[in-house]
Parts: sequence; structure tokens; C-alpha cells
Amino acid sequence: MIYFDKVTKIYSDNSIALDDVNMMVKPGEFVSIVGHSGAGKTTLLKVLMAEENPTEGAVFFESTNIHTLRNGDLPNYRRRIGAVFQDFKLLPNKTAYENIAFAMEVAGRPDDEVASDVPHVLELVNLGEKMWNFPKELSGGERQRVAIARAIVNQPDLIIADEPTGNLDPINTYEIVQILKKINDLGTTVILTTHNKGVIDNLGRRVITMDSGRVVRDDVKGRYIL
Repeated sequence: MIYFDKVTKIYSDNSIALDDVNMMVKPGEFVSIVGHSGAGKTTLLKVLMAEENPTEGAVFFESTNIHTLRNGDLPNYRRRIGAVFQDFKLLPNKTAYENIAFAMEVAGRPDDEVASDVPHVLELVNLGEKMWNFPKELSGGERQRVAIARAIVNQPDLIIADEPTGNLDPINTYEIVQILKKINDLGTTVILTTHNKGVIDNLGRRVITMDSGRVVRDDVKGRYIL
């Protein structure tokens, strides 16, 4: 369970990025967060990933207040989260296989697990035949699928997808959303931020709408309403 308890984030220039946010995400949920640019979506994710500390309030992951974790414990916490970004963040000099294997090696996974798990996740995202291609040899949609495979290979409890279809055409957007739904169906919690109205309206899942740092709507089977 993820719980935001009266979370406020005020930056040094006195801009309010989050304003008294109360929000709970249950294990296994698929939650979309929408809002105009500057609504607080990215700050919300940064606070959840412990990249930013709240000015007030607390964020709990299960029973742990994540912002009371010691620096030495933060890497273990972050390994429970897989992140997917709009710009892919792949290593250009590594193949699809090597990009995913690198994430496992950083997490200290043994060689035999790398050899078995990397091909498995590439098949899960329908890229088994492209495992030895470099990012420059892949389309935008294929690069995003590699990024998703990298995010899930260490079997995280949560996937955060921050505008994952922002640079993709409608066909690739549809494929990426279907993969995220498949991952969710396998039991992983998914939090998606997007500006894509079509994605939200077709998902039929929970939608949280933010405006000026506040949660202004929370609909169980929501639509894109701003």
C-alpha cells in the first residue's frame, strides 16, 4: 500500500508543487494521474521515489515512512520500484539485452538469473528477436518496450510510468499501454502519468486529477476531465 498523508512540497522560491495531498494506492491497482503541466504530477512521483522530501506530511510504502529511511536503506527501497520515462534513458552503447542485464547486475543478481530472466522479459514485451540490437537500431516504441523490460526485470512491487507514450505515435502508444496492463494483470502496481486523453478514456481504470498541487478528482473508473 502507498499512502500520502497530508503531503505538501514547497520549493525554495516559495512555489507550491504539492498542497495537502492525501492519496492511497492499494497493491495491484492501476492508477493514472492527470493534470496540466505544473499540476504537481512529476513532483508527486519524485516524492514517492524519495528523490524529493516533502515540506510537510509523510509518504508511506506499506508501513514504512520512506522519508525517514537512512541513506544506506534508500537503494533497497528504490529497487522495489521500476521507473519508465518519456525519453527512455537507455544506455546507447549497450544492446537491448545489455541494458536490461545492467539493471540486474547493479541489483547484485547472479549471472545465471541474468541469463534466464533477460530473454524472458524481452519476450514479455514482444522484443525477443531484437535483444542484440542497439537503441539506435530500434524504433521509439521498441526503445520504450526495452525500458519497460528493464523496469520489470527485478520484479518490483511498483511500476512508475511517467509520460511513457509522450514521444510515440498512436500505434506504439496502444502497444505500450497494453504491456503496462499485462504487467498489472500479473500483480504489479502501476502508476501512470499522461497527457493522452485517449489512453485514459480507453483504460477504464482509476484516475486521479491534479490541479495546482492538489488532488481535485479521484474516480474509480475515470475519464480524462480537466
